[in-house]
Amino acid sequence: MRLSALDLACRRGGREVFAGLEFAVSGGQALSVTGRNGSGKSSLLRLVAGLVRPAGGRIDWEGGDPELTLGEQAHYLGHQDPLKPSLTVLENLQFWSRYLGAERAAPEAALAAVGLDGLDHLPAAYLSAGQKRRLSLARLITVQRPIWLLDEPTSALDTSAQERLASLMQEHLAGGGLILAATHGPLVLAGARELRLGDAA
Repeated sequence: MRLSALDLACRRGGREVFAGLEFAVSGGQALSVTGRNGSGKSSLLRLVAGLVRPAGGRIDWEGGDPELTLGEQAHYLGHQDPLKPSLTVLENLQFWSRYLGAERAAPEAALAAVGLDGLDHLPAAYLSAGQKRRLSLARLITVQRPIWLLDEPTSALDTSAQERLASLMQEHLAGGGLILAATHGPLVLAGARELRLGDAA
């Protein structure tokens, strides 16, 4: 599998965020997208996810399922945790499992992997910010998708939860998946590369 961009450009609100952007990342690799605020880190992930149209250039995806769009083969984790507060922790995960496709792992096992076992019957509204983030991360385990698009994935996570996330990311890469992560600094993952976005106006 290989994800690449050629001469990619993005405009938001009439402003050029970046232009001429190129990168390539293959299965088993991680790419941390860094840069100052407003440089387009989140916008790049949204372009790959199919949530924003490029203003120029193209994104190529080789080796995936030809019957599915690029966005349908990616997990996108944005700034906001997509949770329904009135549903329990388990019900939230079951909803996303049904919505996104066939399960790879049982929701209960995914909750245990992110340290939320024992909280499955608690309404999501009662979770702390860090627990909500971990519940969002559990989606990545429950439904298998080759591309993980992670926007500031460690936000609200304590040291222990960050270590769990690093382990999950390493397992995803070891299984041939790939990761693009918008971060303030390079990812602490073996073999991770950095794409630094410049000083776009």
